[in-house]
Amino acid sequence: MNKLRKLDDYRWLVPQDYKPGMRVPGIIYANDALMESIKKDESVEQVANAAMLPGIVKASLAMPDMHFGYGLPIGGVVATDAKQDGVITPGGVGFDINCGVRMLRTNLSRADVRDKIRALVEGLYANIPTGVGAKGELRLSRADFDRMLVQGARWAVDNGYGSRDDLDRIEDGGCIQGADPDRVSEKACERGKGQIGTLGSGNHFAEIQYVQNVFDEKAANALGLFEGQITLMIHTGSRGFGHQVCTDYLKVMEASVRKYGFSLPDRQLACAPIDSPEGRDYLAAMRAAANFGFTNRQMIMHWAREVFMRILQLSPRDLGMTLIYDVAHNIVKFEEHEVDGKKMTLAVHRKGATRAFPPGHPDTPKLYKDVGQPVIIPGDMGTYSYILAGTERGMAETFGSACHGAGRVMSRAAAVKACRGRAIERELEDIGVIARYTGRDALKEEIPEAYKDIDQVVDVVHNAGIARRVARLRPVGVIKG
Repeated sequence: MNKLRKLDDYRWLVPQDYKPGMRVPGIIYANDALMESIKKDESVEQVANAAMLPGIVKASLAMPDMHFGYGLPIGGVVATDAKQDGVITPGGVGFDINCGVRMLRTNLSRADVRDKIRALVEGLYANIPTGVGAKGELRLSRADFDRMLVQGARWAVDNGYGSRDDLDRIEDGGCIQGADPDRVSEKACERGKGQIGTLGSGNHFAEIQYVQNVFDEKAANALGLFEGQITLMIHTGSRGFGHQVCTDYLKVMEASVRKYGFSLPDRQLACAPIDSPEGRDYLAAMRAAANFGFTNRQMIMHWAREVFMRILQLSPRDLGMTLIYDVAHNIVKFEEHEVDGKKMTLAVHRKGATRAFPPGHPDTPKLYKDVGQPVIIPGDMGTYSYILAGTERGMAETFGSACHGAGRVMSRAAAVKACRGRAIERELEDIGVIARYTGRDALKEEIPEAYKDIDQVVDVVHNAGIARRVARLRPVGVIKG
């Protein structure tokens, strides 16, 4: 740790001589207080380890929500050269492939639903399956399931779950090209077939919020946000399907490391050349899991809209419940970036990190061309969430990436232990948050103090210039697994 060098108030350098074998340096985005927390686990070592990946360019990056993960730290971003010597590593994506967040606006103010929050929470809980291994009501034939894996959220819209307008507000239009169900194991399909439209457990949630503060009026207007407005945020991913895809290909990649003679400091960073059979197969399976994640959030959103309309007795027009954006935060994408003055095609791994593309970028939705891609950073239950927008500086420094949340500072077991003798549901209600949950320890595991201070995390992102604050949201109701 003595080799770490503070570059400015929001950036730290992990020098290339931090560990033998590093091909590039590491850059950590953090202030002094967050850095003290970061130093308590092994995530800095993981930043250094990732800097040894074949084909890595520029730097191994970590966002201010970083904490120890499998292979790459959660909050990690690495890019490898897609044209020469680059590799793909499942450890740089994670088990919950395309875990992500989508945010919806409404025409409603907080006063409009003040007496209906409990009913809305109960309605969401009744209509959206939650918890470990939760099964949904949707039952697909294998042929339909395979079509969904290829078409993603487009499949859901074609089958009546949402509208075409939704697709314009989802990363990649809700479908990543190149998915191949034949590259997915039978076990993954069996785990996933019954889980479409389910929330799952852990830090996943559907949360009713209101806009407490607007920081950027122009961007907020473009996103359709105003102070006091009711919104809904959905956080979930590819469930057991994505987990099994990752598990299956970690075994493949461990053999690949031996086959291609890679020397890596951590077997959890097992990888394969991008254009190898192993690399191509993983990418095809990962894209199928990513499309599962987009579809999953699309289904949950559709049912949430129905709950709001039924309980509030409002027409779709009066409710005005429309999607702002949906972002993935466990994924690898092929993107063009400038490195040392040269345009390169890179395999950008984002693990617990989200795209944050600037105004005018070809992949920034047309709706937001003037303000930048929406960046959604959820808190959890009793804490704030934020929406930001991408910047040119972020594109230049972080491959157009920002953090994906607050980041844990306490394990789930430690959080449960810290809750002994406490009534978390009552504590949340005392601060104005109605909660419904399935797992016995679901609320205890996700107590606000189990996470970093999200205000500090967002301050780093904003002040470092890699994304800019648009609005802060406060929860009033939540369902969890």
